Amino acid sequence: MSPLHNLKMLNKMTVSELAELSNLSKAYISQVKHGKRPPSKKLLGSLRLPESKQVIPEKDYLALFLQSRQAIEVSASTLKFYNSKLSKFFSSVNLDRANQQQIEHFLLQFTNTGNRHTYYRALKTFYQWREQTFNLPNPMKLLKAPRLGKLIMPCLTREDVTILFDKVNNVRDKAIIALFTESGLRLAELAHIMPKDVDWTAGTIRVLGKGRKEALAPFGELSAGYLRQWLSQHKPTDNIWGLNEWGIVSMLRRLEKATGLPCNPHTFRRTFACLLRKAGVDTMTIKDLGRWESLEMVQRYTRSVNFQDSLKFYKAPLS
Repeated sequence: MSPLHNLKMLNKMTVSELAELSNLSKAYISQVKHGKRPPSKKLLGSLRLPESKQVIPEKDYLALFLQSRQAIEVSASTLKFYNSKLSKFFSSVNLDRANQQQIEHFLLQFTNTGNRHTYYRALKTFYQWREQTFNLPNPMKLLKAPRLGKLIMPCLTREDVTILFDKVNNVRDKAIIALFTESGLRLAELAHIMPKDVDWTAGTIRVLGKGRKEALAPFGELSAGYLRQWLSQHKPTDNIWGLNEWGIVSMLRRLEKATGLPCNPHTFRRTFACLLRKAGVDTMTIKDLGRWESLEMVQRYTRSVNFQDSLKFYKAPLS
């Protein structure tokens, strides 16, 4: 039997059937079926699936990998990212014969280091999954990540945000801009806010963030004011805006065209981090408030904050 056939068989069998066949716990079997853990040698052996040395078509590798990402509930945009990057790699390199040198040569064709790094990340994740699932060598193990230059991405100043407020002519759009700036919300988080998610007393909004993790986002008095005005006019039946993600993006694009200022959700998220940093808030606190997973990401978002910005909060330790 081929590995592909047996993996399909593993997916078709129930947790109880697999537990009885392999004498493994149902909890472990359930994690395997949902893509949270790789199948063990004992489980594969119970299906008479040897450690894979057989060739699997590249399109099947890709389909199985994407299926494993869906099982851990990555977003549609992340699935599209993996599909795009890996498809280009498969069309250029023979997967079963690919070694470290060939992969490095493939990556070097991208002169833009940021683009090169995105391919590196996709390939690293794919080969880690392939190694764990099929017990095959991982040629990415010793390949170092491409060095990224310290690119300073655009963010808005307080004055820029004031210009945006002046340009829009309805309370809903003002509330959206205020929440993006004061809360650092991601697009999906903001677009799916329900009335019950807003805690007016605590000044927080319950959101479903990356990896479908529930978290809280803060908001300030300006956001609260616009939001109360909007909800007094609009009685939501679904999300509070009466818009989906695409509707919010379209509004921001029109605003960008009218003002010449960058108006995409990521720019507002960077603005949130930079304005807090310029106000003297430390990066660990910004990380927690913005629901980032690492300090490194906060540091990347706040590269536009310079020495002069930080000097305002300097206190000489001996004076």
